[in-house]
Amino acid sequence: MPERFTIATFNLRNLNEPGLAMYGRDGWSLEEYERKIAFTSTMMAMLPADIWAFQELWHGASLDRALATAGLANDYVTLVPEDHAGGRIVCAAAIRRELLVGEPEWIRNFPEGLVLASGGDDPQTERIAVELSSFSRPVLHFQMRPSDQADPIHVYVCHFKSKGPTRIFREPWYERDAHSRHSEAIGGALSTIRRTAEATALRYMLTDQMKGNDTPVIVLGDVNDGTLSNTMNILTGQPRFLVGEGRGGGDTDLYTAQTLQEYRSTRDVYYTHIFNNNFESLDQILVSRELYDNSRNRVWAFDGLDIANDHLHYDPKHAQGTSDHGVVRVAFKYDPA
Repeated sequence: MPERFTIATFNLRNLNEPGLAMYGRDGWSLEEYERKIAFTSTMMAMLPADIWAFQELWHGASLDRALATAGLANDYVTLVPEDHAGGRIVCAAAIRRELLVGEPEWIRNFPEGLVLASGGDDPQTERIAVELSSFSRPVLHFQMRPSDQADPIHVYVCHFKSKGPTRIFREPWYERDAHSRHSEAIGGALSTIRRTAEATALRYMLTDQMKGNDTPVIVLGDVNDGTLSNTMNILTGQPRFLVGEGRGGGDTDLYTAQTLQEYRSTRDVYYTHIFNNNFESLDQILVSRELYDNSRNRVWAFDGLDIANDHLHYDPKHAQGTSDHGVVRVAFKYDPA
């Protein structure tokens, strides 16, 4: 049998210790916390993965307890910042001990060379500048090596700004009579600008990582946007997917696991989030050409995708401690081109 590994992304929906405030509001009661631990551990046991990428983790102890409840504590190491004790949200991970290479890092700041400003590229276009310089949720970066025959794979776990409108009523310029009727549009624009900037900053880093070499990369997490969105277009580079006997693979492009699964399916039912009866795919797993089937540089071949999203229907108000996102898992097998 060829060597194989699985990797999953899981938005934990504010996993925190009981009683600790979040977003300036009361935190989970003990009963709510127990339900969240039960759901989280059940998902991990039901859909086992060699590498778990998490979003919306508030407390490292909560993740440790979920793994212990799932019976996974002895086999996995958690990647959580030191002293992460309920004060902020981070991206985190759990990985089989033998797969981890080196130490993880959390990337807070945008790359120094990134400039989001333009004087306009035609006479009718006004100047624009975006002053953001950091990710709202730091990007987790680590390396893992699922085979002694292949180079380590760089993994990036991200969580971009949501599509929910930014609240503007606390801004010093806000005037109720003038702005309240427009708060949804203005807030939505601000969230889009922030998410777009974050996608661009990560894309900038990825291009520097991948350009002119055969470095395998996986990017996964809650990008808070759909597969054909501008956020994803920036992040992936909009590669051309080849079928049949074609062989390609862009040097710095990323390929969505969703599309790779659609090649093997007769129907597209991929969704990880429901809002106002809109079924969307916000949680993505993206891979470089070294993990893309139709690439000349392929080392790992796609071996299937699974989604656990039934809880979005049976517990839409999340009273049972469920997440408001589906869990996505992808498998790859060692199969060089």
